[in-house]
Amino acid sequence: MSSSYNSDTYPLPVSVAFSGPDNTGKTKQIGILARRMGPAATSAGPLDHYDPRWAAIKAGGMARWWFETGPMEEVADVLATSYLERYRHPFSAPVRLLDRGIPMLEASVAATAAVREDLDAEQATERARRLLAPYATDLRAAEEDEHALVLLHCDDPEEGTRRSLAHEATVTDTYAAYQRHLQERINRLVDDGRFPMAIRIGDRPTIAIQDEVRRLLAPLHPDVPGRALAGVHVTALGGMSESGKSTAGEYLRTQHGHARLKIGYLIEEAAGRAGIRNPYRLGPVVQAELIVDALDRFCQAHHFLGSVSIESLHDFDSTAELARMLGPQLTIAYLDASETTRTRRGTAGAQDVTDRDLVKAARGADKIVSLAQEVIANDGPRLKLERRLDRMALDRRWPENQPSTMPVNALGLPVHLESYLAEFLDRTTGLRPLIDLLVVTGSGARGKYQHGWSDLDVLVVADASSLSEMRQILADLEAELGGVKLGMTTLTRAECRAGAVTSRLLHVLALIGSGALVPLWATPGLALPAPDTGADVTASLRDGIQAAIEIRRQLLKGTPDLRALYKVTALLAKIQLRFSGIECPSDGDALTVLLDAKQQDTGLVTTARTDRPDAEALARLVLQAWLDTLPGETR
Repeated sequence: MSSSYNSDTYPLPVSVAFSGPDNTGKTKQIGILARRMGPAATSAGPLDHYDPRWAAIKAGGMARWWFETGPMEEVADVLATSYLERYRHPFSAPVRLLDRGIPMLEASVAATAAVREDLDAEQATERARRLLAPYATDLRAAEEDEHALVLLHCDDPEEGTRRSLAHEATVTDTYAAYQRHLQERINRLVDDGRFPMAIRIGDRPTIAIQDEVRRLLAPLHPDVPGRALAGVHVTALGGMSESGKSTAGEYLRTQHGHARLKIGYLIEEAAGRAGIRNPYRLGPVVQAELIVDALDRFCQAHHFLGSVSIESLHDFDSTAELARMLGPQLTIAYLDASETTRTRRGTAGAQDVTDRDLVKAARGADKIVSLAQEVIANDGPRLKLERRLDRMALDRRWPENQPSTMPVNALGLPVHLESYLAEFLDRTTGLRPLIDLLVVTGSGARGKYQHGWSDLDVLVVADASSLSEMRQILADLEAELGGVKLGMTTLTRAECRAGAVTSRLLHVLALIGSGALVPLWATPGLALPAPDTGADVTASLRDGIQAAIEIRRQLLKGTPDLRALYKVTALLAKIQLRFSGIECPSDGDALTVLLDAKQQDTGLVTTARTDRPDAEALARLVLQAWLDTLPGETR
């Protein structure tokens, strides 16, 4: 609106006009926003509500009147009168949503004139201005009182025309020509600044467009919600009776932090707000919109949520519409189990499972498998289901990373260890590689290797089928280690992607993903998951607990293993620092930083490597720092 308002007192009503070529989703976006805002918003409805002449026009065929029989003066008059009557209609809510704004009147009349009178763009624009001249003053006032938002397929009028027409069942030459002229005129109006807010929809799903709509409109009135399911991923679970949907939903809730919601609850909650008595009699498109509306409200009320699961998908058509609305924010997971398995799981008998299957099949529940991004076979053990769910959840949360590599001599290891690693790689990465990746971890990876103190720690990613050949290679090369202890850990790609790793190995994957740890070799195209910092820190708690226990085991010995005590003390220091956002790969650095933060003597860090009393004193200080994080006992 041209006048300003103070949202801290009483906001003035706001009109927002959604414009754009046909089939850009204007009506859909208005409907979603109006439902979400409830009594705070109203849709002004179609233009044909505002002039009684539309009834006769539609009865005689609107397209025929528009492009053939109706004089251009009459077409302009009916359209202009409708726009102005809508503008004069009193507000019934703080925010009024209009389908097509005043600039669209000019564009529509110009495009119609161009088609009917075979005019070029400039001639058609001038013709439209002459036809609308009698209403110019009122139209200008109406436009000043509208906030203009335009939805465009794209910036190219030809491509925009193609996309608009692609949604039509039948297209006449006249209508196609009209759309081309309309697209060109709207784009020119955008260039002229008549649409201060413009959204290019491209191939984005409905909810992504709605989110951008709200971000643009939220500053205009405090009743407009700021976002629409922003940053939320929805996993929708489908499958026939007793296929494991509830088990999957509960696992995603407890292990991966998903909010777990029932589709029936979502539909009924949204329907109740909209005053709809029986939402299940509505069409699938409306049911999908109700689900999205309730999800939107729930996630706004629980703004910390990033993941939601909904169950159970029973209707094919509403699921298809849900997929169109949410796009990549939705993962449809279909749990597939044989009839024998599902009958065995049913607690009320085989007939009960059969009866429920018949109801689901009548709604197309069995066809939802064709829409699913994830089809999960669930005839096996629960552990297999959970690992598949882990993989599904982590594939989204942990981005894949193709690691770079570096030569062996970049590590600065003793010559005999460089030779050992080079020979091992030569024998495992030939024409038929036995391994997918090799990376040195621990002090050897950081240029901190100390002869007589450090081990050679290595992580190898390889299939289990390679173990026998690798064992023989290790046996052949053992003498080249020169007595250095080799700590080799092997994982499969599947274990990495499902997160079926210890917390220490998860930390290694995180370091590889961030580039802080560079492998010596990786098979071309290998991509590994890169765990996020939050997952890395949380998982390390288990190692901290174990380290605190191991320190006390060492201290209770008559003569603690000096090296083992120092290592486990450093590990506990590293984990405590990690919870403060500090990453110290070096044992000495981690101990020094922790003691310094606790205002303790850092000199122990150096002497504890060789002096047992100092090692024990250092271990007690680090252990006490850990224990101080626990709440004290009340007696």
